[in-house]
Amino acid sequence: MQRAHSDESITAGEPATLGAWRAGYRRVRADSEALCAPLAVEDYVIQTTAEASPAKWHLAHVSWFFETFILRAFLPGYREFDTSFRVLFNSYYEQVGAFHPRDARGFLSRPTVDEVFRYRAHVDRHIEALLDGAGERPWAQILERLGIGLNHEQQHQELLLTDIKRNFSVNPLRPAYRPDLPERPAASVAPLEWLDFDGGLVENGKAGGGFAYDNERPRHRVWLEPFRLASRPVTNGEFLAFIDAGGYSNPALWLSDGWARVRQSAWYAPLYWERLDGDWWRFTLGGMRRVDRGEPVCHVSHYEADAFATWSGRRLPTEAEWEHAAADRPIDGNLRDRGYLEPAAAAGPGEGLRQLYGDVWEHTASAYLPYPGFRTADGALGEYNGKFMSGQMVLRGGSCVTPADHIRPSYRNFFYPHERWQFQGLRLAADAD
Repeated sequence: MQRAHSDESITAGEPATLGAWRAGYRRVRADSEALCAPLAVEDYVIQTTAEASPAKWHLAHVSWFFETFILRAFLPGYREFDTSFRVLFNSYYEQVGAFHPRDARGFLSRPTVDEVFRYRAHVDRHIEALLDGAGERPWAQILERLGIGLNHEQQHQELLLTDIKRNFSVNPLRPAYRPDLPERPAASVAPLEWLDFDGGLVENGKAGGGFAYDNERPRHRVWLEPFRLASRPVTNGEFLAFIDAGGYSNPALWLSDGWARVRQSAWYAPLYWERLDGDWWRFTLGGMRRVDRGEPVCHVSHYEADAFATWSGRRLPTEAEWEHAAADRPIDGNLRDRGYLEPAAAAGPGEGLRQLYGDVWEHTASAYLPYPGFRTADGALGEYNGKFMSGQMVLRGGSCVTPADHIRPSYRNFFYPHERWQFQGLRLAADAD
């Protein structure tokens, strides 16, 4: 990992003292607010698409999560900051009650940003009071939910950055979220190599203890035919060759739904790419920058990834292949802790699989479905993952805005095949020769 924390076991879900839980809680909550520090007050409210929530909503929703699933359930005499927040900041938990429409979150000029921060402080005080409390409490259940809540907030930290980028991108001024973001100098691209895997009967899914979402379990056996994986993700330069070859105008390369989306939305390049004065530029969290041909291509949908793979005469890996290949490799890469907040080139010589973690979430060919033996948890928390197992595709490996202590080989991200606003890229696979 990019950095070690004395309370690293908190977000990994390992047993820890209550003091360590308190320290972990403070760190995660502080990280969210630090990510918002570059924002002006006007930036907290805008919502330009249904999938990109306002920053203010993210900050309030993660607090609603702790309030709803921990404080209201386990802290005697707890009084909510504002009972109207039950509806305003519920995301999709039908068993909890009504919720404000997702595509109308940007209409909420009130509560103010200041009120949202006071709401966060209110929840923080009471979570710490709960952890400080003496006497018998159902600690196993409390700490299980606290672990989910902390990992949930880390997910929303990633969404904060992706949504800020999306919301800023429609502004003709092309404002930078962080003008000071470092930029790696262009370098020669590491050559693409192919690595062979024998396949056979393997095990996938979270093994042993430690935190994992329910969709990562149970561990189960999968049969894999021998396969090959590219040593690194597809680069901007390689994707430019697809564009120049007429990839966005050739229906033979596309899935039917993908081709319909290309025509409907007039796609001609990855999201955030623009042709200016004969050169390709892209919008980043650091403002407008020239497309670096060596960096992993980013902000492409599953449809675009699949079309590129077809054009290349290859395919996307299955999630079982990806996890099997990644299982014994260290979690190291261009994750959020590196500070670039954009993909970076795998420059220079190297051996084996590179950039498995960080840079871009890697598309797979696998639909987001339950593992054999999966059971949805009881109650409203059972809605966290299970009810989305329809019509979405799995991505693996984390991105340049994923916290380093949040990712693991078994982690399953999932999005609809047309979505592009996340930091999504691809690695090619092939059947063995």
